[in-house]
Amino acid sequence: MRWLLGIVINAVLFMALAGFFEREIYLSGFGAALGASFVLSILNILVKPILIILTLPVTVLSLGLFLFVINAVTLMLTDSLMGSSFEIAGFGMALLTAVIMSLANLVIQNTVLRE
Repeated sequence: MRWLLGIVINAVLFMALAGFFEREIYLSGFGAALGASFVLSILNILVKPILIILTLPVTVLSLGLFLFVINAVTLMLTDSLMGSSFEIAGFGMALLTAVIMSLANLVIQNTVLRE
């Protein structure tokens, strides 16, 4: 149940970011946001741990800030898997989106999802 709630929260965040950054992020609708959120969550389960292990020395040297780059890479993978219904302008925008989504998820999880 918590996983599904996380997907819906990320879909709402995608919609908000697409509305705020109209030229850099394109979503064809809320269904595309849900699809992108689902694909991102699957990538976070399957691909992100492998990327973290492969880049562990860089992550340690950057004091964990390289995790934002890994999140941006998973966002770019989501962009390529979703086709034309979800588009991010470039890696810089994906990095900014990753930082904003990480901070928003931190706040939302600490307030809404607290058990």
